[in-house]
Amino acid sequence: MRTRMRRDGELFRRMIDVASQVAAATASTVGVRVGTEEPEHTVEAAVGSVEIRRYRPRIAAETMVVAPEEQARNEGFRRLARYIFGANHRRAKIAMTAPVAQQQAPAGGEKIAMTAPVSQSKNASGAWVIRFFMPAKWTLETLPIPDDEAVKFVAVPEQRFAVLRFPGARDSAAVSAKTAELLSTLQDSEYKVVGEPAAWFYDPPWTLPFLRRNEVAVPVTKS
Repeated sequence: MRTRMRRDGELFRRMIDVASQVAAATASTVGVRVGTEEPEHTVEAAVGSVEIRRYRPRIAAETMVVAPEEQARNEGFRRLARYIFGANHRRAKIAMTAPVAQQQAPAGGEKIAMTAPVSQSKNASGAWVIRFFMPAKWTLETLPIPDDEAVKFVAVPEQRFAVLRFPGARDSAAVSAKTAELLSTLQDSEYKVVGEPAAWFYDPPWTLPFLRRNEVAVPVTKS
């Protein structure tokens, strides 16, 4: 009797494992993120459809690309992906996180403090900073050194963001429209914009549009 119960228990566990693997494989096919780590944050409030989030300090690997918006995003993504897939001095692989952030590079080459996702924005020179946020277990001391000198590390401080989430298209027209909606929503609120808007992208390009998680965000302070 006990032997049969053990066999049944083992069979049940195997069925659960297989079901989980099938679900993960199916989700991956349509571009749904499964078990991807995201930067730790808390939701403090809501202003209409806009969330006010506070992000904890984290570490990002970033690179600067001078190119049109989508080209910069793609080139920066590939450069950072090579690093986490083993193009580093220890040939170590680092887990992918979400989102990817693309942020406008400020004049003078100073770094912009960004939190959460791939984020995107640009300056007059057409320079963009693309960031991957490192899994929480890594520190500046333990991260492997990139082979590509164009990949740098930055410690991102704790920061509050107003965030508007949207599915579907993530081209410049869609991002611009949602950014305008975000800023308009905040106009008469108790939150004051203290930085430049950015766009955050959580899903791979092949994700079905209605399943995509895109966000526009802007640093804010409470007045």
